[in-house]
Amino acid sequence: MAASDDTDPVISPYQGLEDRAFWRSGVVEADAYPPHDIYKPKFVIPRDLPIFTAGSCFAQHVGRTLRHNGYDVIDAEPAPAKLPDALAQRHGYRLYAARFGNIYTVRQFLQLMFECFGEHTPTDAVWEKDGRYFDAMRPGVTPRGHASVDDVHAARALHLAAVRQAVQKTGLVVFTFGLTESWEHIPSGTIYPTAPGTIAGQFDANIHRFVNFRADAIKADFMALRALFHTINKDVRFLLTVSPVPLTATASGTHVLPATVYSKSVLRTVAGELAEDHDDIDYFPSYEIVSSHPSAGKFFEDNMRSVHPRGVRRVMNAFLAAQDAAAGLTPRQIRRARRDAKLAQAEAAANTTTDTTSQDVICEEELLEAFRK
Repeated sequence: MAASDDTDPVISPYQGLEDRAFWRSGVVEADAYPPHDIYKPKFVIPRDLPIFTAGSCFAQHVGRTLRHNGYDVIDAEPAPAKLPDALAQRHGYRLYAARFGNIYTVRQFLQLMFECFGEHTPTDAVWEKDGRYFDAMRPGVTPRGHASVDDVHAARALHLAAVRQAVQKTGLVVFTFGLTESWEHIPSGTIYPTAPGTIAGQFDANIHRFVNFRADAIKADFMALRALFHTINKDVRFLLTVSPVPLTATASGTHVLPATVYSKSVLRTVAGELAEDHDDIDYFPSYEIVSSHPSAGKFFEDNMRSVHPRGVRRVMNAFLAAQDAAAGLTPRQIRRARRDAKLAQAEAAANTTTDTTSQDVICEEELLEAFRK
């Protein structure tokens, strides 16, 4: 007679999975929202690892929170001393690793990197408005524009040098996917952060067109971007998020609601596949925390678009808690790290007029609302 086997037979592959794998236990019966185990980091981010931040408007919250919690967030183009924080941000300072403003699409990010290393030259790169001149690749960072075209080119040369410096020192790229929709210069393929005519310049249907990037193109662009960073530092890693902020407007011809869902779905698909396929890429679910129906919309402002500060706090606290747990930090070590970060902020505040509690974000896309009749 065969020996008895005390182990229960496996009836279903779902048998024995963690509570986080089931909707009722993982969401409905969770002790808090977002659930404490919604995110398990693929890798630990040391606080002294230089971090390159970029992306759409929501990415500003990510970089700010990391900096305020003691992470080494790169600032290759620091603001002038004593410049008030609101004014500095209006001019593109203290938002990202360099003063490139919001990067809404991966193609825009890739072309910036190619330009930095001499592999791309943007076309129709200077826009004019009321006798002032704007860098078309970042028109929002100089609200009043420049006095001449030469001034635009000179400022851009300095900017590209700063971006190269940031790329060369980074150990982690944190990028927030924002949009699939963009505007392109037809002859050259140059991608703009906003449509010509929105901030400056003039739209010309003969040379400018609307594009709505599909998943395969976005993935290919990111893989090219990853390869470029790896030529500088083979150990660079990537942390991806998707912005929960809906579109202000769409030029796709569809209603803005399904256009938003389409755009975010494509970006979420690409981010998830990249993280699944590559050990050096991780994904953090900020989009799901804010936008999914268990949040009941409570993380948005009354306009149902801007993310409320409490939503930002919930998202970033979930991220920080997961990273601290993955690093094996004790509560005492966590308190010490955050205390040290606050001391560093206080020291920085003594030399500037930075308001480290500001939750405002700079978002060119919001300007599109002004064109609604």
